[in-house]
Amino acid sequence: MRIVRRSSVITTGLLALVLGGAVGIIGHEMALGGPLLGVVPALLVLAIGLRRPWRRWALAREGLPRAQRRWLQVHVPLYRQLAGDGQDAFERDVRFVLDEYSFEGVGGVTVTDPLRLSVAAGIAVLLHGRPSWELPGSRSVLFYPERFDDTYHDTMTASYDGMAHQQGPIILTVASVEEAWSQPDDGNNVVLHELAHLFDFDNEGADGVPSLVAPVSAPDWQALVRDEMRRVRQGRSLLRPYAAEAPSEFFAVAVEHFFEQPEPMARGHEDLFRALVSFFRLDPRTGTVLENDSAVLDEGPSASNETREEPSPT
Repeated sequence: MRIVRRSSVITTGLLALVLGGAVGIIGHEMALGGPLLGVVPALLVLAIGLRRPWRRWALAREGLPRAQRRWLQVHVPLYRQLAGDGQDAFERDVRFVLDEYSFEGVGGVTVTDPLRLSVAAGIAVLLHGRPSWELPGSRSVLFYPERFDDTYHDTMTASYDGMAHQQGPIILTVASVEEAWSQPDDGNNVVLHELAHLFDFDNEGADGVPSLVAPVSAPDWQALVRDEMRRVRQGRSLLRPYAAEAPSEFFAVAVEHFFEQPEPMARGHEDLFRALVSFFRLDPRTGTVLENDSAVLDEGPSASNETREEPSPT
């Protein structure tokens, strides 16, 4: 996650120039302060547009409290693998998420620091190899006390530990979040699973092809998913059976195993592993960030991508 996105700065500057110039021209024609009248809206646009970069710059200088760094060291394998600069970047992303996302408890849930860190760490993991990206979708996270159903209620048939929406909140149960990082090598992490779904939304809904995959590469990706799902159904896959439920669930489960069981995936699912390394531009076995893209992806997203809401449950 960048402190400043060049595209955002350019857009803000152009908007300030256009709006300020227009108001200045009107002021000049009406003798209401002349061209200087355009300075006010221009400064207002700059103040609003540069508020996040300024805030991020301040947060990056502060760093993480010792207790939060210790939590990352204990629970997040990728963080432990990173060198000094890599850990600094990871901590910076965690700080950004903790500051910019809203975390709310439902049904009497108290939002604790470990709950917030669990989600922030998941986002930092997914974005570490792609610092120019922002996680698509909402910046609101709800913590539920128990599993829920399609109506978001705790019923006898409730079976969801999490649910992701493109423009709605990310919903997670407390127990599943606590378990997500307690055994970070079991290939089962609801935080990574639900966050991965956010990469899989486009105008047609979740289909197992990350929306950032270049269209020219989508058929190859779909073929890979079909082959790997067949292996899951045949019991010849590292991925747990839930990966065969749908292409969208396959991608989310694959992301869990990719980050939590990279060595076994690299040995038993070489093509899938290489595809995910290319997508995230990161080798989770070593924490190494790839220097060059493999030209299979479009340019990274901004948080303002607008697509149709489509919930994806787990």
